[in-house]
Amino acid sequence: MAARILLVRHGETEWSATGQHTGTTDVPLLDAGRRDAERLGRRLYDPPWDGLSGAEVRTSPLSRARDTCDLAGFGDRAVTWDALREWDYGAYEGLTTKHIRERTGTDWLIWRDGAPEGESPAAIASRVDGVVEWVRSADRDVLFFAHGHVLRVLGARWLGHETYFGHCLTLSPASLSVLGWAYGKPAVERWNDTGHLD
Repeated sequence: MAARILLVRHGETEWSATGQHTGTTDVPLLDAGRRDAERLGRRLYDPPWDGLSGAEVRTSPLSRARDTCDLAGFGDRAVTWDALREWDYGAYEGLTTKHIRERTGTDWLIWRDGAPEGESPAAIASRVDGVVEWVRSADRDVLFFAHGHVLRVLGARWLGHETYFGHCLTLSPASLSVLGWAYGKPAVERWNDTGHLD
């Protein structure tokens, strides 16, 4: 079986609800985010996923991702992996896109411009390329618990696109996505699925 990646964005936090860029700041899950993580876990333990017994599980070290992993029922199998940390927003940490654009007087976009004192689009692409290489190194599924922007970059790089393509791949909190294959080529099998939250 060719390797697939199941991607889980962490549950909602105060900053994700307000649109503040949350990179290195360890903002906890809201109560709603905790409930959504539990709902996601029930889905992944029901058919057709059946607990993903053969999958390797890895999580970002930041608590919002680790707690989502734990609440979903995968914490005892998870390995913390620094490569799954969120984009480093540097000087723009905690700011919304609107505030950044007002401050800079530009049409700033993280996907094109990166962040001063943080990561450039090329830097995060290089980090994520190592993740893609690792996934493709063996025939087994992997389950990642991480963050919106880094997972969107992962989607873009899996498909062979530049970081900028990630702006087309929106991700909701506690969503499930699957990257796999079609006719031997990298493909999106499922994206931003939040059916378990309905």
